[in-house]
Amino acid sequence: MMNSSVLFLPSSSLFLAKQLVPATKGRASAAAAVRCSSGPNLSEGHEEEDGVASLMGRRHAMASAAAACGVSVFGFSGEGLAVKQGLLAGRIPGLSDPDEKGWRTYRRPDDKSGGHGVGWSPIIPYSFKVPDGWEEVPVSIADLGGTEIDLRFANSKQGRLFVVVAPVRRFAELDDATIEKIGPPEKVIDAFGPEVIGENVEGKVLSMATAEYSGRTYYQFELEPPHIFITATAAGNRLYLFNVTANGLQWKRNYKDLKQIAESFRVV
Repeated sequence: MMNSSVLFLPSSSLFLAKQLVPATKGRASAAAAVRCSSGPNLSEGHEEEDGVASLMGRRHAMASAAAACGVSVFGFSGEGLAVKQGLLAGRIPGLSDPDEKGWRTYRRPDDKSGGHGVGWSPIIPYSFKVPDGWEEVPVSIADLGGTEIDLRFANSKQGRLFVVVAPVRRFAELDDATIEKIGPPEKVIDAFGPEVIGENVEGKVLSMATAEYSGRTYYQFELEPPHIFITATAAGNRLYLFNVTANGLQWKRNYKDLKQIAESFRVV
């Protein structure tokens, strides 16, 4: 029997549906369609082969189709599509008190909701640091990023960030994924960058670097335009994308702090 997984609300300007049929040994059939509210359908269907090569090609094709609609798959939407949300009131679970330099550490609470759906398991916690004054922003059910947006933080004067936690097993059988198994930095940013910023990343990658902390590899990218730092890693059966962005004035005034936020991301 064919199952259909709806990743966007039908009422939104981008509707993305994925249909899966039961996997056969060695490969699975898949089809995806992207439909803009105005204009023709953009569709892509193929048979996925073993390994992560199919993951890279499939998600790149889906992101390209989404970019043609003017939005992103993971929720880095344009101003006209931005979800207006207020900051959460009160103490934020998982956020520490400021240290001597005025920075707070956020660690994803073990009991935080999420990690549900096909191929999901409890999310391995992650952490990052932000200057005092950054606060959590609710992730709406109408968020264009769907269930893959795990967290949002923002500061009205400095910028915003969002964390994408995507299940690798939707596309490849990797129960113990590493970012190296998914691909080298160039392939990762080419495949997943368009889903974050909503457009092709060609000519926009200013820098890319590789860092290792506690035996885990992280890919670090800076893109422009739009102004954004992307830190990518993988753990368990999840791909983690930590995205720090700001408008032009915020970027100019807070570049050092925004970069420090991006480089502080760890899967713990």
